[in-house]
Amino acid sequence: MPSPSPSNRSSGPSNDPAALREEVEALRRQVVELQRVSALGVLAGSVCHELNNALMPVLNYAKLGQRSKDPEYRDRAFQKILEGANRATAIAGGILGLARPRADRKSITDLVRLTDEVLLLVTKDLQKHRIALDYHADGRPHSRTNPAQIQQVLLNLVINARQAMPDGGTLSIRVGTDTSGRRAELSVADTGTGIAPGDLRRIFEPFFTTKTGPDASGLGGTGLGLPVCREIVEAHQGRLRAESRPGKGSTFTLILPTCATAAKQGAA
Repeated sequence: MPSPSPSNRSSGPSNDPAALREEVEALRRQVVELQRVSALGVLAGSVCHELNNALMPVLNYAKLGQRSKDPEYRDRAFQKILEGANRATAIAGGILGLARPRADRKSITDLVRLTDEVLLLVTKDLQKHRIALDYHADGRPHSRTNPAQIQQVLLNLVINARQAMPDGGTLSIRVGTDTSGRRAELSVADTGTGIAPGDLRRIFEPFFTTKTGPDASGLGGTGLGLPVCREIVEAHQGRLRAESRPGKGSTFTLILPTCATAAKQGAA
């Protein structure tokens, strides 16, 4: 009997190495995207609340300025309107940057400014869960990054830290460089439950999670957040370091190669 034509053969997994690599890469991108959307979903309610808080002064001072005939008062009202509008723009810009990142596009990134933008999105969520923020920047390190991807990593680390403190606590964020100045260090430390030594060795394994169930917001752990974070960081020639003591909290440090600012490069 004649062999079946190619169109009649059952389609199975491809044995072509190049095709397999493309499939794996496509799946990897999907996982990164899903993790990013998940992180944004955690903050959706608090970000909307923060955006509303930024817009309320705009509306109120616009009404007051419209009624007042005093030029000096109107100038003050316009200044308050401008401040509120700038804050609302920053919040919306942060969300849009995370929601629609420019894939694989790297640029010289001010890591302090990047951290400020993330904290602008998470402040209300931290306050809601009784988390005190201790933030300090030493200098102004720059690194060549895809800003949205590094924001995604930082956002995920902050959310993890908040979830590790269900009864409240302190979140400490530090931005600086190592003693050589060649590596930027961005650390996120919590005063939460900590991670057992045996679990600490596995936290970067896909689908491994130390979370036992949904938190107060109804969210649990997928075991994909930290592996995705590490993959993003390593793609930037950096590394993600984890330290923890049960009952004392955890510290995750994002380490990236530094670079000169655009102004210094232009002057060189």
